[in-house]
Amino acid sequence: MIIVNLDVVLAKRKMSVTELSERVGITMANISILKNGHAKAIRFTTLEAICEVLECQPGDILEYRPEKP
Repeated sequence: MIIVNLDVVLAKRKMSVTELSERVGITMANISILKNGHAKAIRFTTLEAICEVLECQPGDILEYRPEKP
């Protein structure tokens, strides 16, 4: 199971979803889909842009947790 910690990173950077979407160049709707864990995929270019703006590593945003049987 992949957990998206984008909201945590945004809070640490004191940045809003609106500001991130403007600086990355993707819609607020797509940022929200990613932030809420509803995204089926993310392009590396998008992930790179988010990491650049937030000055973080992909592992700060995405976390793997094994599902319990």
